[in-house]
Amino acid sequence: MEDSTSIQIIQICIHTIRDERVMLDFDLAEMYEVETKNLNLAVKRNIKRFPQDFMFQLTKTEWESLRLQNATSNNRIGILNQSEKQNLEPKERKRVGYK
Repeated sequence: MEDSTSIQIIQICIHTIRDERVMLDFDLAEMYEVETKNLNLAVKRNIKRFPQDFMFQLTKTEWESLRLQNATSNNRIGILNQSEKQNLEPKERKRVGYK
């Protein structure tokens, strides 16, 4: 993947929630090529290494708002490959935002 494409994908994965720029757990997990649950477990096991406000749980309203934004935005869908498009609608579960 070209550097400019990588940068575009990262930029699209950054969201503003609660006036903070964050990336969602499943986007970070994809970048690090690990499962989301493993990323979250690794953070929890090493939580003392991170600032107290490093992550937060999204509310249902925040998550629904992000899903609606992504559904109406063609930017992200245009950059992702076919397998990534299939994963655009992750399973219903708790979402964590990382600063």
